[in-house]
Amino acid sequence: MKELAVVLHDIRSLHNVGSIFRTADAAGVSKLYLCGITGGPLDRFGNVRKDVAKVALGAERTVPWEKMARTQDAIKKLKKEGYRVVALEQGPGSVAYDRMKAGGKTALVLGNEVSGLPKAVLKAADATMEIPMLGKKESLNVSVAFGIAVFALVYNK
Repeated sequence: MKELAVVLHDIRSLHNVGSIFRTADAAGVSKLYLCGITGGPLDRFGNVRKDVAKVALGAERTVPWEKMARTQDAIKKLKKEGYRVVALEQGPGSVAYDRMKAGGKTALVLGNEVSGLPKAVLKAADATMEIPMLGKKESLNVSVAFGIAVFALVYNK
């Protein structure tokens, strides 16, 4: 079994966070790192965030997670633990999601719904994968893109 961790960089929508928790549970993700402004299942007072819980349907209690101020710190930690870091972003040198292979330990990094991933995060990644767009829009909702990418990493041989 491949070991997958996921890093969320500045995800604004708590509904997206909840959806990512639910999909992470389904895909067997070992841990989520909630970085920057990404909200977690609990507010700053330790109360359950109902908008996360409503969408996550309990996965916020089954998928381990950690809040970190900086995405780069999460990436450094994961690299020290032997993870290969893969950014999900369109750009030069990106590999199509259906051709990206996950090794023993892979960390998938997702970016902000509007601005994506900053250059410093992309530079810190070991590889970049993308979901080619065939229509007029240039991107998918981050939780939908995560679902496609994480299952590609789980099942691509």
